Amino acid sequence: MADKENATSEGQAKGDQKLSKAKADMSPWPDFINERIALWDKLMARHKEELAKKVPEKIKITLPDGKEFEGESWRTTPLEIAEKISRGLAENAVVAKVNDEVWDIDRPFEGNATLKLAKFDDTAGKQVGDVRLLATSRVDGVGHWFNCRSIQRLIASSNVFWHSSAHVLGEALERYCGGHLCYGPPIAEGFYYDMFKEGDRISTEEYPQLEEIITCAVKDKQPFERLEMSKEDLLEMFKYNKFKVRILNEKVKTPTTTVYRCGPLIDLCRGPHVRHTGKIKAIKVTNASASYWEGKADAESLQRVYGISFPDSKQLKEWQKLQEEAAKRDHRKVGRDQNLFFFHLMSPGSAFFYPKGAHIYNTLIDFIKKEYRKRGFNEVISPNMYNSKLWETSGHWQHYSDNM
Repeated sequence: MADKENATSEGQAKGDQKLSKAKADMSPWPDFINERIALWDKLMARHKEELAKKVPEKIKITLPDGKEFEGESWRTTPLEIAEKISRGLAENAVVAKVNDEVWDIDRPFEGNATLKLAKFDDTAGKQVGDVRLLATSRVDGVGHWFNCRSIQRLIASSNVFWHSSAHVLGEALERYCGGHLCYGPPIAEGFYYDMFKEGDRISTEEYPQLEEIITCAVKDKQPFERLEMSKEDLLEMFKYNKFKVRILNEKVKTPTTTVYRCGPLIDLCRGPHVRHTGKIKAIKVTNASASYWEGKADAESLQRVYGISFPDSKQLKEWQKLQEEAAKRDHRKVGRDQNLFFFHLMSPGSAFFYPKGAHIYNTLIDFIKKEYRKRGFNEVISPNMYNSKLWETSGHWQHYSDNM
């Protein structure tokens, strides 16, 4: 990996962010990266000029314990308040809640506000306003979609830290193979990014190469920058990516929406994010699989790459140890080792039970039936075969159709 000072022009983004270059980087990067940044730089300069023209007013920021701090609208940020409280809090804070709205910690207050600061392990620190943009309310990690009324349930399970990590993974995918990014949400444990790229799939052997680029992004401490853009400018910025164009045309119903930048990556996003990529101390690519655009079996086939990250390398090691322990207790391993059942390609995903396994299976069925009767339930029998539309609705078809 080249030092920051020695990075070649192929490893640098135009604008004010100089980036380290990894051996795994494409050389040169796709044209759309620098074209996208050129438009960003122009619009960001305009935004900063407009922000500088705003006349600041004295405001009060109130903490949950009632303590108040004075600040200035359009100038003072949650990070500055955190620094006044303690250096440790400023260093470890992931996200702010300003007037109960999740907020980037370096985004200026706009008026009097209540303020809560949260770290990675805090409940509030694991909440994010909406990991998609505007009316879009994606995802539970297996390709299902929720309607807009379900956004509040999504809020409680979304993780700012993992959402930011997904952007870093997206940056690595663009720099590694020039893929066109689709959706990149946090999930229950970690995050993923869907990418459209014709040709070869991302293989296990390529994970270290992606992680090499990720290491560069983390080393560079790329700031997460927020910018509100018009729909017209966004359509120009993302004209190379038909999936982003679809989102803008089909999902965005307002004249403007927000994008975030870290390094060379610029993506549609509501945010918020951690301050910079250097906050992500430990990150690992864990898996890759096929998916479909918006979970539709008749849509384009995508590549989905998963990852996990933590603000401390010790937490990653602990997570890896838990995964190893879970693998030892994997039902497929237990079933094989104890001669309970086996799986066969003639019926993928369905177990063939040996006598001992069948005995356990029937014993459990008898127990469940007795409990049904105790509780006043009646049994019914449903078919074993269904129209494929049922599995398309459940999401199974999109992920397991080759084996169904």
